[in-house]
Amino acid sequence: MRIVHVITRLILGGAQENTLLTVEGLHHRFGDDVTLITGPAEGPEGDLFDRADRQGLKVELMPELVRPIRPATDLKAYRLLRRAFRRLRPEVVHTHSSKAGILARAAAWHERVPLVVHTIHGLPFGPSETPWRNRLYVGLERWAARRCHAIVSVCDAMTEQALAAGVGRPDQYETIFSGMEVEPFLHPPRPRDEVRRELGLPPEAVAFATVARLFERKGHDDLLDIAPRVLEANPRVRFVWIGSGLLREHLEARAEALGVRHAITFTGLVPPGRIPELLGACDVVLHPSYREGLARVLPQGLIVGRPAISYDVDGAREVVTPETGILVPFRDRQALAEAILALAGDEPRRRALGQEGRRRFSEQFRHEVMVDSIRSLYERRLGLLSPAAAPGDGRGGAAVR
Repeated sequence: MRIVHVITRLILGGAQENTLLTVEGLHHRFGDDVTLITGPAEGPEGDLFDRADRQGLKVELMPELVRPIRPATDLKAYRLLRRAFRRLRPEVVHTHSSKAGILARAAAWHERVPLVVHTIHGLPFGPSETPWRNRLYVGLERWAARRCHAIVSVCDAMTEQALAAGVGRPDQYETIFSGMEVEPFLHPPRPRDEVRRELGLPPEAVAFATVARLFERKGHDDLLDIAPRVLEANPRVRFVWIGSGLLREHLEARAEALGVRHAITFTGLVPPGRIPELLGACDVVLHPSYREGLARVLPQGLIVGRPAISYDVDGAREVVTPETGILVPFRDRQALAEAILALAGDEPRRRALGQEGRRRFSEQFRHEVMVDSIRSLYERRLGLLSPAAAPGDGRGGAAVR
């Protein structure tokens, strides 16, 4: 097939890793002619361009495809996307992220691309947004949903929330979990004790890992709000914050002012290949983000064998269950502190929860399963497979619900 994927930024992030793994799989395993169109990777998060180059993928950079709303620039990006689709003549255009999804779906629809698909990695509207932004984003997503044939959700919660907001029709949706390279999480490349020493974690420390950009709505300030009382109750607790971002100086200064800086390790930006060993060096995955589709770090940590604590937002409850971790009501910082202290003081429970998470999700989140499911979706929606050969036909359909 001739396929074009479009995403706003190829930064280090869950949606971007998902997209790149999909493009890699389609190119290397199916022999498809795949082009990835992306905007510039602005910001301190790092990018995935080197990996794409090493994999021999066709990537086209479109500087006009930017994340902020800029009407004149957005109109230019729309026109450039239409021109690119006329040149590339794809059978499938598959879009990712809200901004690229709105512009590229409209461009592909108007160029009469046979199949237009959009993946919802996380909705741009929700309880953490302002009312006027919610109205704007809901209106735009409803408009864009009428300009595509299929919508992939990375978890059932995304489908439920989108349909509740009037975005698209039920028959457009399929859930395909966001795949990853599972083996490094099953077998982290470096010994746990060695990595803990590098992180400055004492042997007796119970380390809670948070993998996220140091940015608003990721919950780092919520953790700082409760850190003094958590450490007073259990001085063995340590926080390991993996990632970088615009709020690092603010967070470090606030931690210093609160007297908890000694208990927080800021790793800074790390290559994706180090995430398995860092999660393996910690004891619990802690994810207090305000808005996610299904945060990849939750299944990643569970596959390593670490229990998870998360706010009960979006798709978190599809992997964080009473058997694998603790869900906390959104922004209930008292409950968040209690969950941290409960697992910090109960090593047998941590071990049991982590083992169950590893058993449940080691196969379900393999990127090969994701790519097979997406390729099957393309074939079925293009009519190359009969309806009887829908998910469950041996092409990885078990990941589609």
